[in-house]
Amino acid sequence: MPDLPEQDVRKRAHELWEEAGKPQGREQEFWLEAERQLREAMVQHELKTPDTL
Repeated sequence: MPDLPEQDVRKRAHELWEEAGKPQGREQEFWLEAERQLREAMVQHELKTPDTL
């Protein structure tokens, strides 16, 4: 699976951090969750391509 663009992960991690009330010391947790969500979205997108319908 291709690497995710760092700026996309950073943006999503920041959104998750803000939604959680901006807690301190949980940067890695939000980073990993952002990666997971973005990878899941990529898989969902790949499953919906015209050649797989």
